Amino acid sequence: MADQTSLLPSEESDAMGKAAGDTRADMPKARGDARPASAPKSKSQRAVSKIGELRAPMSAGEREETFRRLAAHMPGRTPTAKGPKDQPDPFRSVVSCLLSAQSRDVNTAAAVTALFQLARTPDDMLRLSEAEIAAAIKPCGLYNMKARSIRRLCHALIEEHDRVVPQTREGLMALPGIGRKCADIVMSFTFDEDVIAVDTHVFRVCNRTGITQERTADKTAAALERDVPDWARRDGHFWLIQFGKSVCLSRRPRCESCFLNDLCRAFSATGGAVPPPSA
Repeated sequence: MADQTSLLPSEESDAMGKAAGDTRADMPKARGDARPASAPKSKSQRAVSKIGELRAPMSAGEREETFRRLAAHMPGRTPTAKGPKDQPDPFRSVVSCLLSAQSRDVNTAAAVTALFQLARTPDDMLRLSEAEIAAAIKPCGLYNMKARSIRRLCHALIEEHDRVVPQTREGLMALPGIGRKCADIVMSFTFDEDVIAVDTHVFRVCNRTGITQERTADKTAAALERDVPDWARRDGHFWLIQFGKSVCLSRRPRCESCFLNDLCRAFSATGGAVPPPSA
């Protein structure tokens, strides 16, 4: 990704398809078996419950003020912002974004470099076997699943899109292995659309402060698209990420000195003592 931001997800993946279901058989319990006592809630779990009970999402006016403060304090988009993993074309951008799911920056970079040394177009990629692709992208994890998705994506581009990566969210999300977050990242960085892609930092900031009040990245993205002022859409992604990296940190947020603490729902509910939700 551009040096301005890191867009790799950890918990909130763009999704490599549906996760495999639990294959364990349902074992009937012997009569009289008692259910194990529930473990006591952790401090973080208690805080999440408390925030859920006490807060409501920001009003439109509060949200507007939040973005005005973010604009005043955080850097926005720069002319040097590039597509996922700094790739030079839409095909490599979308494949790079697919590889980034549940992978750290350094591991994704290694996988991207190895793969694109072998193939850089849909046709060239399909000349590789699934095993060859998997071996190249092994550093980024989930390599067998991702290798299958890459081949399916290439087939879809050739057969349905004349080898051209779609520029719409709907078109991108119709590609194998591409979810809402990846689609929005490609739209923003590769096609220069004014959308706020939701990575782990954006998810945490929005649902901790009360900009949104959602439990998934996709629902957070939909709420942002619905509620964020038009003027804030172009740079909003950058403001939120930089705020998440410098102020609203995952484990030790700098609540006391935060320029949004008078608006933040988590701060008002906990006095700044606890940092959930953590994406």
